[in-house]
Formats: sequence, C-alpha cells, structure tokens
Amino acid sequence: MSATPVPVRRLAAASLAAAAVLGAVTLPASAADRTPDRPRVEISAVQYDAPGRDRRTNASLNKEWVELTNTTRHAVNLDGWTLSDKDGETYTFDHYRLPARATVRVHTGEGRDTRTNLFQDRRHHVWDNRSDTATLRNHRDRVIDEASWDERRRHHGERHDGRYDGRHDGRSWNGDRHHGHGGDRH
Repeated sequence: MSATPVPVRRLAAASLAAAAVLGAVTLPASAADRTPDRPRVEISAVQYDAPGRDRRTNASLNKEWVELTNTTRHAVNLDGWTLSDKDGETYTFDHYRLPARATVRVHTGEGRDTRTNLFQDRRHHVWDNRSDTATLRNHRDRVIDEASWDERRRHHGERHDGRYDGRHDGRSWNGDRHHGHGGDRH
C-alpha cells in the first residue's frame, strides 16, 4: 500500500467538515432573510401634525402624510391594501405598484396622484396630533406594519415637531411599532 491515500482521505474529510460548518453558518443567515418580522413595505415616517397654522385648507391637509417604503429589490403591488387610523378612517390603494426600494407619501387632502405622492382626497384631518396609530394592511387584511405615537408619553427633552420617524427605529414618541406577518403581493 502506498502512503498517498491517507492524506487524500484526510483532505476529503477536512473538506467535508468545512462544508458542513459553512452550511451550518449560512443556513441561519438565509433563514433570517426570510423572516416575516421585517415587512416588505413599511411605514417609514408620519407627519401627523401639519406644520404651520391649521386653516383647514387643502394645502394644510396635504402637509399631513404617511410615508411608505418598499424595502425589497422588487416592486410590490399595493392594490387592495389599506392605510387606516385607530378610529377606522381608511384609505384603500387602487392600482398602485410601489417600485423596488422606493418611497411614496400618502397625503390626507385632495390632489393628483403621481408615482411618489398619493392623495386620500379627504376634506378633514385624519391623524390625531396627540395619540394615534397608522396601520398598513395587505389585500388579505393582514397587518403589515404599524406606527404609533402618544404625546402624553413623550420622553423629557425630545423635540416635538408632530412627526413620527420610523428611520429612528420607531422609538420617537412612544416607539410603539409592530410588523405584521406575510401576505405581501408582487
């Protein structure tokens, strides 16, 4: 017998062990990419207190908005999705696709819909300045994301400008944040 087969067997065994370790390391990462905890579309910001003097004009209404961001590399079909407040005021998306890695603002007042701005066509404010929750649901009525604020629970020293900003991990003004599970439609 020659001495060559032993190192080849050791090399093969070492390669199999390395592949097993690599497989174990990459499995959790790929599984984490598919977790339903991170929505494909999220509420990234809310301007719930329209800046400036409230004269109940359309211009004032349109300074109140909810911003949605598509976090994926694929367009998401929002047809039939809804955006609502805690009192049940609901806006339903109609024939709208949010492009990959794009953001759209949903304004309260009247206006002409574009790729980056949608309008609820309401004649009154929707979002409560003191406390409210914006809820995004998919076409199957599953909660995809929520953003809440409560001025009574505001931390001392925080600057208040009537805006919830999800880019700060949803910790501004109460920090209540809930991501729904699944049901995104492409």
